[in-house]
Amino acid sequence: MMRESATRIGIDLGGTKTELRAMGPGGTEIWRKRTPTPRDFDGTIAALAALVDEAERHLGQRGSVGVAIPGCETPDGTIKNANSTWLNGRHLRAGLEQALGRPVRLANDANCFALSEAHDGAGRDAGVVFGVIAGTGLGGGVVIDGRVLGGAHGVGGEWGHIPLPWPTTDEILNAPPCYCGKRGCMEVWCSGTGLAADFRSVTGNIMSAEDIAASSGREEMAAMDRLVDRLARGLAVVANIVDPDVIVLGGGLSNVTRLYRDLPPLVEQYAFTLGAPPKIVKNMHGDSSGVRGAAWLWPE
Repeated sequence: MMRESATRIGIDLGGTKTELRAMGPGGTEIWRKRTPTPRDFDGTIAALAALVDEAERHLGQRGSVGVAIPGCETPDGTIKNANSTWLNGRHLRAGLEQALGRPVRLANDANCFALSEAHDGAGRDAGVVFGVIAGTGLGGGVVIDGRVLGGAHGVGGEWGHIPLPWPTTDEILNAPPCYCGKRGCMEVWCSGTGLAADFRSVTGNIMSAEDIAASSGREEMAAMDRLVDRLARGLAVVANIVDPDVIVLGGGLSNVTRLYRDLPPLVEQYAFTLGAPPKIVKNMHGDSSGVRGAAWLWPE
């Protein structure tokens, strides 16, 4: 009979790959595996259950299970806003709990990122942590005193779908459409995808966000100036609402070093009387934060 333990199992359910990580006391990694994500609901349930079973057979012990998901869980238990569209409208947690025979906790992947960094990462010991994932998309999560702020409808911290604050006339007239059905969301301006699209719109040239950020060319630097200013406006709204002790950046854009120099004074300028620049730092756990945060959904 498999023994119960203090092992916490975290799963990062991505659109193309799924990673499982088992953590022992103190957050020590004791086992991990990645596998392709099936593109259907039943296949996803089966794949997750098989991953957990393999991990527990290898370890010889059962553990708690937390899952970082794209999108969020609604009060009725269905998933919404997932870019893995086969999850939307389905009862993912209930399906997993039935397959695994135990309670399962779910949270948005950006919330899991924030939780990981708040627990023992770049936001350790901070009372309020706002985590930002700026990559292909733009997500956010809020952790207060070590607990994720999911909100009444599971969308706490979802700043990628607020409108760009204080838009210029040009930004109003040329606001790009967002997959959510609205126009001018923060995500379409301030993600890596948004940076590349803005550069193409202004210059007519195609470059990746990574290449734009690394270039010292005049047009590329101008695109980065626009990105930094837009990010600052969005973060100023966050600062006005939750006044975080620390803002932790994740995703591909977190590797742009000028963000940590240029964003704090701009955020202070746009925000309402902060009195000092906010603390904006790079993540400590990188791509591992999502799966680690999923494990931390259960207390040690």
